[in-house]
Amino acid sequence: MDSHVSAPGVRSGFVTRSRAAVSLLFLMNGFVVGCWAPKIPDFAERLALSKFELGLMILVFGVGSLVMMPIAGAQIAKHGSRIVVQVTAVCVLPLLLALTLAPNVITGAISLFLFGGFIGAMDVAMNANAVSVEKSMRRAIMSSCHAFWSLGGLIGSGLGGIVISKLGILGHAELATVLAAIFLALAWPMILADPPHPDTKKEKTKLPMVPLPWLLGLMALFSMVPEGAVLDWGALYLRQEMDASVALSGLGFAAFSATMAIMRFAGDLVRDRLGGVKTLRICTLFAIVGMLLAGLAPNAEIAILGFAFCGIGISNMVPIAFSAAGNIPGLKPGIGISVVTTMGYSGMLVAPSLIGFVAEHVGFAAVFMALPVLLLVVLLFSKLAHYADGTSGGGH
Repeated sequence: MDSHVSAPGVRSGFVTRSRAAVSLLFLMNGFVVGCWAPKIPDFAERLALSKFELGLMILVFGVGSLVMMPIAGAQIAKHGSRIVVQVTAVCVLPLLLALTLAPNVITGAISLFLFGGFIGAMDVAMNANAVSVEKSMRRAIMSSCHAFWSLGGLIGSGLGGIVISKLGILGHAELATVLAAIFLALAWPMILADPPHPDTKKEKTKLPMVPLPWLLGLMALFSMVPEGAVLDWGALYLRQEMDASVALSGLGFAAFSATMAIMRFAGDLVRDRLGGVKTLRICTLFAIVGMLLAGLAPNAEIAILGFAFCGIGISNMVPIAFSAAGNIPGLKPGIGISVVTTMGYSGMLVAPSLIGFVAEHVGFAAVFMALPVLLLVVLLFSKLAHYADGTSGGGH
């Protein structure tokens, strides 16, 4: 049974039931987020939201995540990750329908808060479960787990625009909910039962007094802001400023997710071959080129190509920052990872609302052309990536 830790020093098989389960959980979470991306333009039109007002609504999504993520961490400390990931995944299921049926701004905001909250809480729980599966298997699986998240995002966003144009916005939400429920049902009986982690909770309450984890957190933050920009604003940019169709506008995040998934499946091999520093530098350059291409694009197709380049770059930037945070000399891994996780996710969850405010005045093209400035900061600190060599990490 792979629900038990294998003998010390002995690796389990490459694919086990618990690994399949946690991969399906990442796939489901990414799929639901991917399904949300092409629904954003309709959500904004139905509730008559300006770019700035939509930015505030997306901020509600981020606040929900930041509120629920530490609650999930506390419950994992008490009960283990299996029960938490099961409860949060069930709570995620009806929320695409809730967002689709929300009749006004208040119900839309409540639905977005719950959506962000349970997506974030599930994210924490499935990452914790993936760590336990790694330990039980004596094998690194984190990069492939996050590749499944990107694959889910690709499926959700890639099919989203097409399904919406065929079945309508409600039909899309119904189909997406059924598919997400199937992913969860397949994973449910195989999820690894891990023990509670009381020490983890205590460890995360202490803040490090050394600058290194905070610098790595800044790298994660500046890497995840562009990811959040593509997720939350890519479809609207293609629809409003590039005159793309509903089906085509969903392909921006799909292209981003596709290249990200491919590169994450290859991530461990690439990093083993090139090392953390060189891998990070190459990835950051790809992300810079991709963002500039998207911002300067004369049409939707070139912008989508830019998003694809950006996905190649961002794919392994965040995992490298996470890996480095877990391998800082003289600092417990949980402390470093907690700092980088919080800073990184706050960038993806909160910064897009600021983007909405700026885009209201200058447009999305200018925003996408400005984001490479953040990536240049990552390039500046890239030497810190040498701490990532020899470890594995995660992140979206």
